[in-house]
Formats: sequence, C-alpha cells, structure tokens
Amino acid sequence: MSQWVGAADAVAPGEQSARAKDLGAEFCAIIASMRQALRIALRSVVFVAAVLLSAFVLLVGQVDALGRRDLARPADAIVVLGARVQPDGRPGSDLASRTYHAVDLWNAGVAAHIICTGGFEGDPLSAAAVCARFAAELGVPGDRIWVADGSSNTLEDAQQAAAVVAENGWRAVILVSHPLHLYRARWLFERAGVDAVTSPTSTNTARIILPLRLWYATREAGAIVLTALNGIGVVPSGLIASLQGWSAELP
Repeated sequence: MSQWVGAADAVAPGEQSARAKDLGAEFCAIIASMRQALRIALRSVVFVAAVLLSAFVLLVGQVDALGRRDLARPADAIVVLGARVQPDGRPGSDLASRTYHAVDLWNAGVAAHIICTGGFEGDPLSAAAVCARFAAELGVPGDRIWVADGSSNTLEDAQQAAAVVAENGWRAVILVSHPLHLYRARWLFERAGVDAVTSPTSTNTARIILPLRLWYATREAGAIVLTALNGIGVVPSGLIASLQGWSAELP
C-alpha cells in the first residue's frame, strides 16, 4: 500500500520542469514590475528636481533684475537697512552709500522721514545710530530721522522698522540697500505688513564681476527659500539668523 501511495505522490520530471518555469516567469514578472515602478519614481524625482531648479534659477534672476531698477516713488518714509560700522564709529562704505542715497531721496522730496535700522538697542555705535547721526550731518532735521535699532539681521530690521511705521500710522516705505539685497528685503518687509518699494544704492550691478554677482544673487535667493521653509518648521532658526546677516558682506 505504501509503495502505491509513494508512486501516486511522485511528480513527473516534466511537471517539475513546468512548475519551475512558471515560478521563474512569475519572479521575472515581479522584477520587471519593480524595475518599471523604479523608473517611474526616478523620472518623477528628476522632473520635480528640474521644476524646483528652474524655479530657483528664476528667483536668482529676479534678485539680480530688481537690483538694476530704481522703483522709488512717493512714500511715508525711507528705510536705510543696516550695514557695517567702522571701529571708530564712522559708517562703513556700504552704510555710508546707503545713507547718502537715502538723503538724496529725502532731498528730492519723495518721503518726509528716514528710518535707520540695525544694531543693538541703545548702542551709540549701532548701524541705526551711526546712520542717524550721518543723515543729520548731511542736513536732515533730527525730527525727521527715526532709529529702529534692536536688530541683527534683515528679518529683524523689517520687524523693527514695521513697528515704527505702525506707530506713526504710515503705510508705504522706500527700502535703500545694496542692489542684490533688495529683493529679499522687500519680501521680508511685505511679510511684516509694510508696503515697500526699492531703491538701490547703485543700479550698475555690472561693476561686480559676474561670478561674484551670481554667487551673491544665488545666496540671497537661498536665504529666501530657507526662510520660507523655516516658517513651516523645516529649517532651524539659528541657521536662518546667520543667513539673514549675509547682506553685511555684500560688496
């Protein structure tokens, strides 16, 4: 009896070969399906990366393009964005050029007030304090100059200046800074609720050698992206604060 059962249970060699072929075919089909899914996923990643890269390149171009346009128009105040102060208390070259330009705009009558930003609150050597003294030396009456210190980067400059604007019931300002800094500055001021237009210290960005100009424009665009990501908790605030201070190093 056991011999009979064993003979019945035995599988013919041909049937074993057919089963092996079926299993092999199924395995190959699974592998092919996985490869197809992987190809689709990679194409999707490449497509998304290409879109994001294109958007970033466009943003870099906008940073550079805005710096070559002076959009000054009648406003309530002119905001001088902070820059380096020399150890002896004199404005650094960038702060001096920003203050000169702001005073020129004030003399042209486009705004009645100047807001100086940047530096520790109450510090006589803060960018805001030095800018205010320099503007006064250039002939602007003291009651037309406002100090918005207590800031160490462009984001905080926008917040402190926005407080002065709100306190006085103003609405519109003209931002004065390095041309490649203005796109990010305007974006931050608008986020702070201030209607801002831009007026660069010089529209001749061609004076900056092209590789350096592209690097600064790319860096500013990167700071915008990272600040936006920080708003949804993706990027640490400490990194953002460091990036926001980049404008002090602009040429």
